[in-house]
Amino acid sequence: MPEVKEILKQIKKIEIKTNKLVEGLIAGSYKSVFKGRGIEFSEVREYMPGDDIRSIDWNVTARFNTPYVKEFVEERDLNVYIVFDMSRSMFFGSVKTKKQLGIELAAALMFSGLKNNDNIGLCLFTSRVERFVKPRKGKKFVLKLLRDLVYYQPEDLNTNLENVLTFLARVVKKRSILFIISDFLTTTMTQNVENLLRFLKRKHDVILINLQDPNEELIPSIGYALLEDAETGEQVLINTNDKAFRIQYLKLVKHKHLTFQKTVKKLGIDVVQLTTTQPFYIPLTKFFKLRAKRLAR
Repeated sequence: MPEVKEILKQIKKIEIKTNKLVEGLIAGSYKSVFKGRGIEFSEVREYMPGDDIRSIDWNVTARFNTPYVKEFVEERDLNVYIVFDMSRSMFFGSVKTKKQLGIELAAALMFSGLKNNDNIGLCLFTSRVERFVKPRKGKKFVLKLLRDLVYYQPEDLNTNLENVLTFLARVVKKRSILFIISDFLTTTMTQNVENLLRFLKRKHDVILINLQDPNEELIPSIGYALLEDAETGEQVLINTNDKAFRIQYLKLVKHKHLTFQKTVKKLGIDVVQLTTTQPFYIPLTKFFKLRAKRLAR
C-alpha cells in the first residue's frame, strides 16, 4: 500500500486533470441531461373538490370505491451511484489499463455531480459487492470516494454482474442514476441478468459504461502460447499460428459483444463505449449531447 503522501499526490493529480475537463467540456452537458429537479410520487389521499382529475389513481379508487388522487413532491436531491467493476480483467490495457480509464471517467462524473449539487455514492464489485457507500454531498466526501476507487484492494478476482444487480435492486430504494462501469468481459446476458436490468431501469436511470481494449480481440501469430483467463487464472496452450483458430476466436468475441449490444438496446438502456486508446471525454460528451437532444423532443 502506498504511503499517505503518495496517495494524496495521486488523488490531487486526478482532481486537477479531471476538473479542467469538467469545467471545459462535461459539466454543462451533464447538467442538461441530469437536472435532478423533477417530481416524485409521495402518497395517495382522498379526492377533494378542486383537485386535478388527471391525478386520480384509478386502481386505488376502484379498490375503495371512492376517488383517490396521487400526490407528488419536488425532488430536490439527485442520487448518483458509481458502480465500479474491480475484477482482475480491469487491470488489462494497451495505452492504459481499463481500470485507469474507468477511474478517470468516474472522477469526471463525480465532479460533475458535485457541481450539480448531487449526492454521490459508490459501489465496488467483483463476484459480489465488496464496498458500498451511501450517497452524500461535498468535495471532501467525493475525494474520499476517489481515494477508495484508486486504492481499494479487491478480495476477489472474478466478476458476477447478476449479484451486483440483485444487490442494487434490493438496497437502492430512491430513484437514482446508476453508472455501471465495467468491461462486461465475462458477463453472459442470461434471463436473470436481463430481468434485473429491466427491473432497475423501471425505477432508476441506468447507464452502462463499457470499457474495452483493442488487443483483447486480437491474437498475434507467435506459435504456441499459453492463454490465461484474466479472472480465473485458467491457462490453455494454443497454436496461435492456426489461422482458423484466430478467426474463430474473433468471431466468438464479436458475437459476445453483439449479443450484449442487442440485449441492452432491446431493454432501452443507454451504453457508452470507451476504449483505452481514446480519451474518455470524447464519447462521453457525445453521449450527453445526443441524450440531451433526445430528452428535448
